Amino acid sequence: MRSAVAFDILIRWLRRSGYEVTFIRNVTDIDDKILAKSAAHDHSWWAWAYRFEKEFTAAYETLGVSPPTYEPRATGHITDMINLMQRLIDRGHAYTGDPGNVYFNVRSWPNYGELTRQDIDKLVGEDDGEVPSDKRDPLDFALWKAIKPGEPETASWPTPFGVGRPGWHLECSAMAHRYLGESFDIHGGGADLRFPHHENEQAQSKAAGWGFTTWWMHNAWVTVSGEKMSKSLGNSLLVNEILTTGTPVALRYALGSVHYRSTIEFTPGESLDVAQAAWERIASFVNRVGVEDIDPNEVELPEGFVQAMNDDLNVSAALAVVHDQVRAGNQAISRDDHASARGIGEQVRAMMAVLGLDPCDPHWAQAHHSTTPALSALVEELLAQRPQARTEKDWEKADTIRQMLTQAGIAIEDGPHGSSWTVSND
Repeated sequence: MRSAVAFDILIRWLRRSGYEVTFIRNVTDIDDKILAKSAAHDHSWWAWAYRFEKEFTAAYETLGVSPPTYEPRATGHITDMINLMQRLIDRGHAYTGDPGNVYFNVRSWPNYGELTRQDIDKLVGEDDGEVPSDKRDPLDFALWKAIKPGEPETASWPTPFGVGRPGWHLECSAMAHRYLGESFDIHGGGADLRFPHHENEQAQSKAAGWGFTTWWMHNAWVTVSGEKMSKSLGNSLLVNEILTTGTPVALRYALGSVHYRSTIEFTPGESLDVAQAAWERIASFVNRVGVEDIDPNEVELPEGFVQAMNDDLNVSAALAVVHDQVRAGNQAISRDDHASARGIGEQVRAMMAVLGLDPCDPHWAQAHHSTTPALSALVEELLAQRPQARTEKDWEKADTIRQMLTQAGIAIEDGPHGSSWTVSND
């Protein structure tokens, strides 16, 4: 979901900037892992794949991720893969091995390794254990794999090269070409996919004579206790499990508030609490000024926000602008300058819409449930008085306001972008 949220923000920003975006989110519904896991659980491979496709879809929808333009499945594009393999063979970049096996000839492509800046002579193949005897070079990777003993016949297709199934790398290049053409603008994905998957994708597509992608964007990982979150490490947290301790909007905020190339250290409970408090502060202000009737796409965005988003999607700096505006808006309310407060509120809502966190979006209607509008107004009014008291060096008043709110069951957290608050669970 880290990747999904990061690139959803990118798509929203491109569209907000006036671009027409075609977004392909392809589904790998056949590969080695699917066959192994489905067999271990005594399920049909296609049913196993579809189960997890539905779980991903549910998680995307829960976190407010925009639907793709098209969402193709690998098994629906076998003909495209056959055509791509034949093209590579004809151009001297692929060869057939034993019946059903087709390999990409890595050394036939002199630019192999350019994406990850690696020397081909220092690389090792991706085979676990013994290299297949029909491979010319250990570095060569499979485009097509012959059916193995014990594998279901339904997981294979007839081709001019023999009966088998596609390799993972081939699937992605074939679908990208089908829906985006020979060249397209941006290819996204997790940093762990750079090698060998993305390196292989680029090599086979360019070797076919296509331009492939202009820009690569790779998001960093989510870590728990310093380790990459993954099922192999046993620390994977499913979205539906995480949401037993927090709200979807808090999870989206936590995943989307850090630069996409920065690692997120996720602490169960704490990370969601901090994110919820930050979003609640923004939502409380937006609700106070009453800007539900506007179209956020028609509101001019603050220049600082625009610059941050155009600077390699710097969401951290963009959120700093949001929090600065919220603080300014609350101060305007304390001065009874409601016209200024509303104008700021419109900008705050427009910025949050870009980040997929618009408090007025019906998708998040139940997220801002811990407070009533009356309570929000009272708390925000008192919080707005604290910065002024500090400016006037009236430390006693600032402390009194905090103590009064604490005694009323309001937890206050002071941060670089102002104070956030939640109703205390104590």
